Amino acid sequence: KLDLPHYGIGVTAEMVEKNYGMSADNEPAEHSWEMLTTNVQNHIRGLNFKYRVDLREKNVIYLNLLGKFVDPHTLETTDKKGNKGKITASRILIAVGGRPTPLSCEGGELAISSDDIFSLDRDPGKVLCIGASYISLECAGFLRGIGKDVTVAVRSILLRGFDRECAELIGEHMKSEGIKFKEEVVPTKLVKLENGDGSNGKIQVTFSNGDVEEYDTVLTAIGRTGDTSQLGLENVNIAVNPQNSKIPANYEQTCVPNIYVIGDVMEGCPELTPVAIHAGKALSRRLFGGSTLPMDYRNVCTTVFTPLEYGTVGYSEDDALAEFGEENIQVYHKYFIPLEWSLSQSRGEHQGFTKAIVHKPSNKVLGLHYLGPNAGEVMQGFGTAMKVGMTFEDLTETVGIHPTTAEEITTLSITKDSGEDAKASGC
Repeated sequence: KLDLPHYGIGVTAEMVEKNYGMSADNEPAEHSWEMLTTNVQNHIRGLNFKYRVDLREKNVIYLNLLGKFVDPHTLETTDKKGNKGKITASRILIAVGGRPTPLSCEGGELAISSDDIFSLDRDPGKVLCIGASYISLECAGFLRGIGKDVTVAVRSILLRGFDRECAELIGEHMKSEGIKFKEEVVPTKLVKLENGDGSNGKIQVTFSNGDVEEYDTVLTAIGRTGDTSQLGLENVNIAVNPQNSKIPANYEQTCVPNIYVIGDVMEGCPELTPVAIHAGKALSRRLFGGSTLPMDYRNVCTTVFTPLEYGTVGYSEDDALAEFGEENIQVYHKYFIPLEWSLSQSRGEHQGFTKAIVHKPSNKVLGLHYLGPNAGEVMQGFGTAMKVGMTFEDLTETVGIHPTTAEEITTLSITKDSGEDAKASGC
């Protein structure tokens, strides 16, 4: 489905004439998996080349070596040929990231991870996505968007750690898009079947409820594990969380004063690239620039790129209630139909949603949530406002840009506890 009036991607004169600027919901679409994966891999190669150029231009020495701690100031290094060396430093920063947690059931090695999906040398066909993380749901969404038969296996709840109301609305929307959900199950066994000619066939999956189904591709996205197993952390007495192999830290400093950690490998850090970059800058400024400003991990804008995109910053409603108490929290909410959806026969059946979590005593906005088109673009600017302590009055006194969906956030007025209808009215 293509929102022609918003983006104009791939619009031809014939399409404009035929559809009068509306979404071509009923046009059959062709998709080349080979072309997609080739373009993605080329883009990644381009990024990696750019990063190396940036490092060289900033006089940063890049060494393609595996490092292992010998003591707090010494690393043993190993290159691709197994040659060993040593590097010493006054301070050492660990930023090795994480890797997808593997599936632990029998036959789990038959499943690919989200890291592998764009390296798949064949069309994924009928897909099972295991897990209810944002990565699993994003993969399910884009695969369904290019016409694949997709099922999501969910052990407990969708998007753990995100706002529960918004997560449930995302699940409902995905179901309406034809994505199937197997709820409260986990896979217990995967078996590779053979075709009649002896070639590899489908993967047979047995679930914990006894169901048995076959898929062309099984993708697991059940979380990420810190890539710390080969770092020799035991040699410097740094203990990782046994559940996820991540490193505990206080203001990015580990229990060893000269060893620091940032990014996905740090316990409690949002698994987002911009967070790691910003934390690294903040740490550098504190170490070498005289700054005392810590990294703010609370007011981080996040977007989940599911079919119904979800942008958020600050507290979820659930976390705000738990931390401040129900008597101190006011929730303003609103459903709306984005203009570009109203022009589309199928999308006009869906609604967007937004809400603000407000601290009653101070009138400060603790959290903003938005479900609708272009969620990342919508939420980014509000992140700055949240950083400087925006109040609800600041929000509602902001003049909206009409007729954007971001405007809906500035017109919030109905509280949850009022019981009033939260559907948007006209101008």
